[in-house]
Amino acid sequence: MAFASEVRRVIEAAAVIAATAVLVWFGTGLEPFWPLLWFAPLPVLLYAGRARWCSTAGVALFGWLIGDLNLWSYIHHSIEMPFGIAIGIIGGFALVFTIAVLLYRTLLQRGAAWYALLAFPATWVAFEYLLNVAWVNGTGFNLAYTQLNFLPFLQLASIAGPWGMSFFLLLFPAAIAISLRLWRHQRGTALAIVGAAFAAIAAVLIFGTVRLAMPQQSQTMRAGLVASDLHGMAAAGAPAMQVFDDYATHITALAARGAQVVVLPEKSAVVNDATQPAVDAFFGSLSNRTGVAIAAGVTYEAADKIEYNQARLYRPFKPVLTYAKHHLLPPFESEFTPGKTLTTFDLADARLGAEICKDMDFTPLSRKYGRRGVGLMLVPAIDFDVDRTFHGHMAIMRGVESGFTVARSARRGYLTVSDDRGRILGQARSDSASFATVLVNAPVAHDWTLFLAWGDWFAWFAMAMLVSALMKLAWLSVPVMRQGEHAGAP
Repeated sequence: MAFASEVRRVIEAAAVIAATAVLVWFGTGLEPFWPLLWFAPLPVLLYAGRARWCSTAGVALFGWLIGDLNLWSYIHHSIEMPFGIAIGIIGGFALVFTIAVLLYRTLLQRGAAWYALLAFPATWVAFEYLLNVAWVNGTGFNLAYTQLNFLPFLQLASIAGPWGMSFFLLLFPAAIAISLRLWRHQRGTALAIVGAAFAAIAAVLIFGTVRLAMPQQSQTMRAGLVASDLHGMAAAGAPAMQVFDDYATHITALAARGAQVVVLPEKSAVVNDATQPAVDAFFGSLSNRTGVAIAAGVTYEAADKIEYNQARLYRPFKPVLTYAKHHLLPPFESEFTPGKTLTTFDLADARLGAEICKDMDFTPLSRKYGRRGVGLMLVPAIDFDVDRTFHGHMAIMRGVESGFTVARSARRGYLTVSDDRGRILGQARSDSASFATVLVNAPVAHDWTLFLAWGDWFAWFAMAMLVSALMKLAWLSVPVMRQGEHAGAP
């Protein structure tokens, strides 16, 4: 009898691990199916309400760990993170999920259902925020990015950034699990919890739907993108000029179709102090002749052996502007010196700014541009083929948060223009032609957002909720400890 009971427990635990792993595997990763992640924690949370803590920990850890292995090849092979670091990243996320589940379980079993509801998502958001502050990849693995195709929900980023999205994403399954756990004996509390959570989520979705339906300002600009996977980073001198000449042909063609600004990919060629005058003269003449502003991504090698991942910005009959990438990707960009300044300029009554690829993985830099009233962000980029969606579309959220359109031109990725609501206005794969191009009418009026004004307020709010839950747990533990002391007294 005992053996049969133990077998049933093992089978149940295995089923919960399998269900969680499948939902996480397909709900996250390089091509996430966004609805699945809303339910991914649910099997573990339901299991946690009735299982021992050690069983709950094992189920949570292995369920999330196996699901997160969908990123193993990308982390270890594509972006070349060492084996130990790759294991640490995947295992670290699984460990945090386990801690969040155990805190949820302990609070729920001690009668603090409301605290359990908030502590589970708050733990995860606190981790995501602190990781963003301390880690070279910033928000790179934030759960919010799985929801980029869920446009009404994505609008929450304009208020609370990615932190609010992750919170509500995890609040949903916690509310369901708690209400099912309490339904038989505490039906009033169960209804209150699920009602409050669902009402909050409904309010978020109503806000998002209304924001998407609101008419945008009519100011637009013809924005063009061009990229070629056939050309890597050309050496300085004649090879670079040949690549630039090839790009010039397509810039001219886009100008003939009405383009006012054109973005080239990151690191299209090497420019140094000796070749810079010829390069600037070439693009300056092209800009003057076509009337097009051009953002060209280059590697700049200065005479003092300092290298920059740089965007050079050419405008008709105006001086050249430059921007150096702030956030560099190790080990691929370890030789570069990070930039420290912003670059903006006005064109046709619009304010434009420049960032480069990985800069868009971090919220503060884009928020600084938003506060300067930027309405169109020009982003030269390079991706790794497989992450054209996973990494290439992260930039979309920066536009929603900070109120600008994003024009991102990537080699080995997508050429994408997205507006300040996260809608993709035009997109093409960089390998869809020898020189892929996109040309759209892009909104360029800056949009004010609460996230722009208040920044990471929701992350701090979540951490305050977590601290409150931990204090509640400590308070609840005191009588339990005293009771144990009395029970053990002679």
